[in-house]
Amino acid sequence: MNDQTFMKEQPVSRLLWKMSLPMVISMMVNSLYNIVDSYYVAQISEKAMTALSLVYPVQNLVNAVTIGFGVGLNAVISYHLGAQESRKADQAASQGFLLSLIHGIALTVISIWIMPVFLPLFTSDAEVISLGVRYSRVVFLFATVISMTLFYEKLFQSVGRMAVSMFCMMCGCIANIILDPVLIYGYGPFPVMGIEGAALATGIGQVLTLILYLAVHAVRPLQVNAHIRQMGLTKDMCRRLYGIGIPAVLNLALPSLLTSALNAILAGYSQIYVVVLGVYYKLQTFLYLPANGIVQGMRPLIGYNYGAKEQERVRRIYRTALGAIILIMGLGTVLCLAIPEPLMGLFAESQETVGAGAKALRIICAGFLVSSVSVTTCGALEGLGMGGPSLRISLLRYAVVMIPAAWLLSLAFGAEGVWHAFWISELLTAVASVFILRKAMPRQD
Repeated sequence: MNDQTFMKEQPVSRLLWKMSLPMVISMMVNSLYNIVDSYYVAQISEKAMTALSLVYPVQNLVNAVTIGFGVGLNAVISYHLGAQESRKADQAASQGFLLSLIHGIALTVISIWIMPVFLPLFTSDAEVISLGVRYSRVVFLFATVISMTLFYEKLFQSVGRMAVSMFCMMCGCIANIILDPVLIYGYGPFPVMGIEGAALATGIGQVLTLILYLAVHAVRPLQVNAHIRQMGLTKDMCRRLYGIGIPAVLNLALPSLLTSALNAILAGYSQIYVVVLGVYYKLQTFLYLPANGIVQGMRPLIGYNYGAKEQERVRRIYRTALGAIILIMGLGTVLCLAIPEPLMGLFAESQETVGAGAKALRIICAGFLVSSVSVTTCGALEGLGMGGPSLRISLLRYAVVMIPAAWLLSLAFGAEGVWHAFWISELLTAVASVFILRKAMPRQD
């Protein structure tokens, strides 16, 4: 356990940088993968890009379940490490392993089964539906791999070994980037696979990431481990894991609900706006994934220091992370105002789509800076093991404010009203986040 004491001894700024930088780098590479993947799919056809946009909410839901449960696992393990309770940390890891495996198998079956029913809800174009189903059948075969990869990612992060996460994630993303054109267009000995090739490239990259985690774990074991003899599920540990994990899952799943709701609203005006929304969500990963890297570095630090009863240090970690995320969001705002057309042009061919997308980016980016408050606060509350307050913030941000605002403003201003709903929702949620954090922040003697 002594190996983790650096989490409460090193200066906060240096420590957060040390913990977050590997995750920011890996998130940026992951962003690049998302952009490159979408770029190659867009070269197939605009309908292929539309199909990818419609599949995105379900992909996001799969990620939400696996990452959200991992957040709960990370928080519980970090807390027990800070409290010097090694046996309970091992118990959390062991039961987390079994539950992650169960989640992965269930997600594989459900995701493949639901897509032929899900896609026709948002389009009547037979070609778009066919492309979406073909992509889904391949990409969701790897849901179990994703679930186990996220288990090991959060396990390594809980003990502060962020460099390992960076290495494994980057290797998987780079492999994906290389394989995308090879499998889509059939370079060398490979057949032309089209949109299925993009899905297979994604799956192979995920398999590589998991293999690397397993190899590193075998060569350099962690201070906390999953043991078969401790995999018997207990009521108390499951309650703790899901008590944090379920709100985190809902936090991450809410964007899927939002995307589906916005697709339904925008489809009533033009399919172009559905494409614009899909492209926006691809572009915003360049901001929110690096910000998530900061949050991932912050969570175990807050959990460990809370377990060690270092209350003032918890507050300093939060303030430092908030400042870093504000810088990231500020850069994104400048780019969206300065070069919106070139950004949209990466994924859209028609001038009408590029023009509509550029206008959307200029409006939406007004909410980037204030979103830093809710993003940081949600991560801090999850690190403290307070999933309920974190969920309340996300409900405000993605559902309670955003969806009604988008619908009402679209009635008054058309599709443009949906874009204005983004910054209005971010502003109101940021204000609410301040009050929620003050009320929820625990006091320790």
